Amino acid sequence: MSDAFDVVVVGAGSAGCALAARLTEDPALRVLLLEAGGSDHVLEVQIPAALYKTFRTRRDWNYSTEPQPAASQRRVFWPRGKMLGGCSSNNAMIYIRGAAADYDEWAQLTGDPGWSYDAVLPLFKRMEDNARGADAFHGTGGPLRVEDLRSPHPWSRAVVESAVAAGYPRNDDFNGAQQEGAGLYQVTQRRGRRWSAADAYLHPAEGRPNLTVRTGSHVTRVLLDGDRATGIEYVADGQLAQVHADQVVLAAGAIGSPQILQLSGIGPADHLRSVGVDVHHDLPGVGEGLQDHPLVPTIWHVRSGRSLFRGESPSGYAQWFGARRGPLTSNLAEAGLFTRSDDALAEPDLQFHFLPVKYWQQARVDPDVDAFTACAVLVRVESRGSVRLRSADPTWAPAIDAGYLTDDRDLEALVTGVEKARDIAAVGPLAGVLAEEWSPGGTVSTREGLRQAVRDTLESLYHPVSSCRMGTDDLAVVDPQLRVHGIEGLRVVDASVMPTLVRGNTNAPTMMIAERASDLVRAELGAAVAMA
Repeated sequence: MSDAFDVVVVGAGSAGCALAARLTEDPALRVLLLEAGGSDHVLEVQIPAALYKTFRTRRDWNYSTEPQPAASQRRVFWPRGKMLGGCSSNNAMIYIRGAAADYDEWAQLTGDPGWSYDAVLPLFKRMEDNARGADAFHGTGGPLRVEDLRSPHPWSRAVVESAVAAGYPRNDDFNGAQQEGAGLYQVTQRRGRRWSAADAYLHPAEGRPNLTVRTGSHVTRVLLDGDRATGIEYVADGQLAQVHADQVVLAAGAIGSPQILQLSGIGPADHLRSVGVDVHHDLPGVGEGLQDHPLVPTIWHVRSGRSLFRGESPSGYAQWFGARRGPLTSNLAEAGLFTRSDDALAEPDLQFHFLPVKYWQQARVDPDVDAFTACAVLVRVESRGSVRLRSADPTWAPAIDAGYLTDDRDLEALVTGVEKARDIAAVGPLAGVLAEEWSPGGTVSTREGLRQAVRDTLESLYHPVSSCRMGTDDLAVVDPQLRVHGIEGLRVVDASVMPTLVRGNTNAPTMMIAERASDLVRAELGAAVAMA
């Protein structure tokens, strides 16, 4: 089976959905979107509080890292969405862009002012439909609905008051004039229901005659003719198929995109040879420089009150199916804080997610008691890891080394984060809610004891980036226009191209990258058509 399109996009996740939809706004462009997973039309996706119900199922790639030497030799679970919408269909729906300084740094690192904050802000506003209305920082009328939580838990409001009592500023808009401070998160929801990239971009575009979507299509490699990409090979229904296109775009994420490049013979030559892949183009940076946001949970029992684990009840379901309100509209991580582990830092390096529920071991087991969780997240990460092939067989999961805590600065910042979480829990209204500390436990009081607790309990916030980062240096994989160095007609458009992690959740920045990529691809294809 072989056919031809103008553009083939690999991966219907946050970037792929946005890119395919924007490209097909031009009726002259024929676009194929390939997705290894299946439908997102299940309640576990639509009900916000059920987000973890898709973990470790067929709608999850179900990755784990290699044993992490600096994290007590543990393998850390990395869920990644394997369905339409990708990770936007199983994430916590937090709408965060990152700090303005993040994008100015991107512009400096890539030499392209098009990645500066002033340049990307209009893209964020273009994609946004914010329930609060339009202003200098926000847009309306875009595909991505952004709302305030409909039924926030009382403990989440208590968090904000306690953070203010502990000396932190109140911040009602983390995406506004400043990022630092405490407040409730805005979420990608529409009237109490998840609003993923598939909901925002793909499903409204599915009726267009120039868009073809094929699910259950596992990509095996990029087709190459010399130094040009000509198409994609994939497996569907047990059959090998090929598709040809003028432009090939990998939007398979920070794990999938470097894996596909390496399977295609594009990557570090010595590594490719070691797993039996013929080297087509020696590109040393593919799979290198991996970054992720690590988190450390602090968990308390509560004196009284009902946590969100009781929301999955006849009453909870009645509220959600009836008025789209109640505990099941929760994104679990309702309240947040951005702050600095060291006052000398120019920008926040810590983000907190406060959950009115016990969240332990990445929801491997359902909560069993009423409890409260404060997750200290490091958002300025110095450690680096990698994504490498285990085998030339495309069905094998790659080897993921997150590199957690390989830089001691990360460890010290997270220890400070736990201390700050304790400080907030001890004052204001939250002090009246919380009882004894369950983890790491009140007896763990020294910094050395907390260092070990961080090593023992560190988990992922599911934000891998930079494994195909953009730039102009020898280890950059794509140029500032997201074109793979040394290969014509091939782009990467997803979180893997980020030069550095943003200070915050990565879903909105990933869609922004796709928004810019759609402009770049359409301009390039339009110019090619004009020249022809």
